[in-house]
Amino acid sequence: MGSTSTPVATVANTKVITMEIPNFLRVYEDGTIDRLLDTPIVAPTLEDPTTGTSSKDVVISNNPPISARLYLPKSIRSQENNLNQNHEVPILVYFHGGGFFFESAFNQLHQNYFNVFVSQANVLVVSVEYRLAPETPLPAAYDDCWDALKWVATKTEPWLIKHGDFSRVFIGGDSAGANIVNNIALRAGTEVLPEGVKLLGAFLSHPYFYGSKPIGAEPVEGHEQSVPFVLWGFVYPTAPGGLDNPLINPLVIGAPPLAGLGCSKLLICTAEKDMFRERGILYYEAVKKSGWQGQVELFEVQDEGHAFHIHNPESGNANKMIRRFAHFFLH
Repeated sequence: MGSTSTPVATVANTKVITMEIPNFLRVYEDGTIDRLLDTPIVAPTLEDPTTGTSSKDVVISNNPPISARLYLPKSIRSQENNLNQNHEVPILVYFHGGGFFFESAFNQLHQNYFNVFVSQANVLVVSVEYRLAPETPLPAAYDDCWDALKWVATKTEPWLIKHGDFSRVFIGGDSAGANIVNNIALRAGTEVLPEGVKLLGAFLSHPYFYGSKPIGAEPVEGHEQSVPFVLWGFVYPTAPGGLDNPLINPLVIGAPPLAGLGCSKLLICTAEKDMFRERGILYYEAVKKSGWQGQVELFEVQDEGHAFHIHNPESGNANKMIRRFAHFFLH
């Protein structure tokens, strides 16, 4: 994310822009929206020619509309060819990033990432397609992702029944998706999932947390014009407390206690050049001090920026990160 943003009113191609976050989006007077960083939607593949990963799309709910793309590692197909029908792998329910207003579980960016991720981490991924703002403002996305997790726990999807290890269910996400992970993990601490399923672990990669008061490297001058500040008001205009709502600022006074996280393992990933780095580290420290009974770890990658692994999954540092995830799933 960039560092500044300002609402504007101008004319481009005869359409009046009523709101713009430079390099991210434009909202027009006629209600149309240009999401400037989106990559094309692509179809799932029975077998990716490079990694061997298989994918398919499923409908979770029609009302509200929630869906997902599922990924199976090549190792599953190899086991099936050897007549081993009971080979089970961990299940990862994943929430994509994109500031709550762009990106998709079905786009080229995430298809590329998960083909690589699944082939290396040997895990069954359920990548959730939740509703986006501003067409559907927050907190709808949080409810969609909780409903998706409950759907996984119902054990009705054939790939999950046949190949998923329901004793090793994880949630994970990057950026806004990592923000969702925190809130879903807290909800799992107070609400019961179907069929006795419990979350084993959760990981947060470069979480989009913010607050009304700048910390670390965040700009003091112009803080209220920074992209994360403006963005939160855009995706959740009715948020009680604004940027000090616990959904975006989990360390604010009055936020749900982190001791209530409903899993037993937690991995927080930061990147040296990510503008949200300090907030991720503070979150890690707060979990450690909260009295939570699980195991929490911090993993930082040097010389990289926000969500670098999603954009360049075959890089050396992305491979290092994926290997860390694979270890997290199995140990």
